[in-house]
Amino acid sequence: MAGVSESDRESTVDEVLGGSDLSSRVFVVTGSSSGLGEESARGLSARGAHVAMAARDPVKNAEAVERIRASVPDADLSIHELDLADLSSVARFAERAAGSLDRVDVLINNAGVMCCGEGRTADGFETQFGTNHLGHFALTLRLMPLLRRSESPRVVTLSSGGHRIADVDLADPNFEATPYDGWIAYGRSKSANAHFAAELARRCGGGLLSFSVHPGAIVTQLGRHLTPELIDELMARARASASGQGGGSGAGLRFKSVEAGAATQVWAATAPDLGAHNGQYLADCGPTAPGPGDRGHEPWIDDAATAGQLWELSERLVGLSFSDS
Repeated sequence: MAGVSESDRESTVDEVLGGSDLSSRVFVVTGSSSGLGEESARGLSARGAHVAMAARDPVKNAEAVERIRASVPDADLSIHELDLADLSSVARFAERAAGSLDRVDVLINNAGVMCCGEGRTADGFETQFGTNHLGHFALTLRLMPLLRRSESPRVVTLSSGGHRIADVDLADPNFEATPYDGWIAYGRSKSANAHFAAELARRCGGGLLSFSVHPGAIVTQLGRHLTPELIDELMARARASASGQGGGSGAGLRFKSVEAGAATQVWAATAPDLGAHNGQYLADCGPTAPGPGDRGHEPWIDDAATAGQLWELSERLVGLSFSDS
């Protein structure tokens, strides 16, 4: 690994990976057809890794492969269709992966949706909770047999500073009893991602490294549902949050490039000696602590009881058991 300072928020994927040799490693990256997923796949494949690129739209995924191979001609990539808003698609992907991959060293749960209109997944879950959390929860459990074949498996799940908006609602995860709010739904799903990563680490007992990641604010296709009004609301929330945490009323979102935004998830996926941070929420290529700013997080994502209860709820909702995976 290159000598990147943990406090350098502008570190890029290429700086994080440096001259790493990943030629014997197998990665699965969801949401690989654009943005952070595509950049992660590019950087990893440039160091010799095989990257299974999983995305909902096979045409856009193929176009991403072409863009990567324009700069990495010998990139070892495979294209896979995966719709995280449909548990039957998750099951089909996992079945195909079991037939084409001998193991998975690292799963990067990168895909997601943000502040979309009220809707339901194919299985009836609120769209953001169902896609961002339950889809990746089911995917991870279904890929556990392949992950267990790795000598040092890892799962990296994208959370967000948006977790500050709201913790999970275990009593009403699908907004069946409360009015729908797109930003609150997003915040709940991002808190769920952090809880999931922490609980996965606990349940694996050190046999697998699991992290959640705040990539920073980046302009990608994730924001395709945002209207000017929703953006203004987000900026107001960011300013209010920063002020409440001692950041000053003028503080708010600071944007990164895609290359810098993907760096933390790639760092979490490849950096050595991260065992001491197993289960933690990471940002700017380093650990975080409860408190303000991008290197801080809300203390609720450290609540082990909530994480355990969310895990049990998620198993019931998706019809899968970790003990059987």
